[in-house]
Amino acid sequence: MKILGNIIWLLFGGIFIFFEYLVGGLILCITIIGIPFGLQVFKLSFVALWPFGKKIENIPNSNGCLNVIMNIIWLLFGGIWIALSHVLVGILLGITIIGIPFAMQHFKLAGLALSPFGKTVV
Repeated sequence: MKILGNIIWLLFGGIFIFFEYLVGGLILCITIIGIPFGLQVFKLSFVALWPFGKKIENIPNSNGCLNVIMNIIWLLFGGIWIALSHVLVGILLGITIIGIPFAMQHFKLAGLALSPFGKTVV
């Protein structure tokens, strides 16, 4: 079921989300300051490529000050807009019964987009 969900996800827009995140991550990695943020965008891109069957978990012992500061900077400079776009698409997909599993994946991506530092994808 996960494979079928991922294939349908790819056909109906998941591949475009993946490439948008990939290009954004490459642009962020051009500068030295943007590299940590670019790596987090790559994390988002690979979850957006094949989201069914993936879990997002907190990294143990990652409650450091640097993660909090990086999450705040991330949130102020783009994370909120990424999360809002995922929530909006998730709400639109959640209207139909067929779209509910895809809406859940967008809500999962929205949660990761709000604070990607200190989280891992399993």
